[in-house]
Amino acid sequence: MSEVANTSETSTPSLEDFRYKVRSFLNTHAVPTSEPAVEWSEDEMVAGCRRFFSDLSKAGLGGITYPVEYGGQNLDDRYHDVFNEELAKYQAPLVPAVISHGMCLPVINNFGTTEQRERFQARNIRCDDLWCQMFSEPGAGSDVASLATRAVRDGDEWVLNGQKVWTSGAQYCDYGLCIARTDPSQPKHRGLSMFIIDLSLPGVDVRPLRQNTGGAHFNEIYLTDVRLSSDCLVGAEGDGWNVVVAMLMYERKEIGASGNPVMSARSSSAQLIAQAQQRGCNNDPVVRDSLADFYIRERIQDFIGMRIRQSMEAGQTPGPESSIAKLNTALLTVQSADIAIAIAGAQGQAWDSDDDAGGDYSRSVVGAPGMGIAGGTNEVQRNVIGERVLGLPKEPDPYKGKPWESVPRS
Repeated sequence: MSEVANTSETSTPSLEDFRYKVRSFLNTHAVPTSEPAVEWSEDEMVAGCRRFFSDLSKAGLGGITYPVEYGGQNLDDRYHDVFNEELAKYQAPLVPAVISHGMCLPVINNFGTTEQRERFQARNIRCDDLWCQMFSEPGAGSDVASLATRAVRDGDEWVLNGQKVWTSGAQYCDYGLCIARTDPSQPKHRGLSMFIIDLSLPGVDVRPLRQNTGGAHFNEIYLTDVRLSSDCLVGAEGDGWNVVVAMLMYERKEIGASGNPVMSARSSSAQLIAQAQQRGCNNDPVVRDSLADFYIRERIQDFIGMRIRQSMEAGQTPGPESSIAKLNTALLTVQSADIAIAIAGAQGQAWDSDDDAGGDYSRSVVGAPGMGIAGGTNEVQRNVIGERVLGLPKEPDPYKGKPWESVPRS
């Protein structure tokens, strides 16, 4: 049997009672945003994240929308929204759980077997295990379906060989969801399958990639004769692209529309306004105009997110609005970084050597464009919007429908 969250709840709580419970928990386990920013090392962040979500589950607040038998609370999205509204007022070491909870957990819940859900889901919710997604490759970035990582059946096992890149958080994760090609005779969107990979297995080599911000949050992963049992397959063999599409939808929803403060690198309008007031430039007409424009665009983003959540509550799969939300988040991230460093003035570009947070503004500006790559590039989102909203024709593809193995590759 799976381990489930400890909760004394025997009936669905009211939203008001739930909000009070969340506030009480965060008052004890997190730091208000009104206090100075907390700086965590990566090791502290990972340990703190595991501890935070373990305590969250013990308090009956873990996996809010997931089934009780798999470690959740079986509540609807309104409770998830309330939790995020309260969480936005606090600082907590949550980053390691972003992909694990936002992308991998719903895939296991919706595509995994009963045995996979029993084995992995409660542990994921508690952050006993952290997960990453393994999609992009050196020759398959925006066009994920052209990937070359192979999975070959060998009796009751699969043998994987290939390389993944830009894998966020793999350096501290326990498992990964990896898309691989199982039938190269099919066109590129077919013949793909999704696998659960234990990152401690022989043949898995995780190597960090240094970014221009100085950090190393991304990785390349080499897979050399990695052997997986047949029960590591998620969904049906050859149905991996449908799992990928769902996973990307979860990712774009979380990044662009969930209201989850952890999912965005940008500062909120409230934080920017507070910074302007603290520095005495809130009456500067240029600053005020920038803040007003950002506030309006932020509210539009809230409405897009509301539409996506209402669609999901009605049992519908969000369509291109997820791409609209994700694109808007990428643009807002750059805009907020530009406003923040403009408010900071010279201090944003020069600081004392003993000021650990002195380079935050500069790092934000340098790192902000990365949001236009993560979760699908801005160009990919614009293509989706152009084709599925505006009805524009797709770009010509002379190899459409051809077997993957017959398509030229560099």
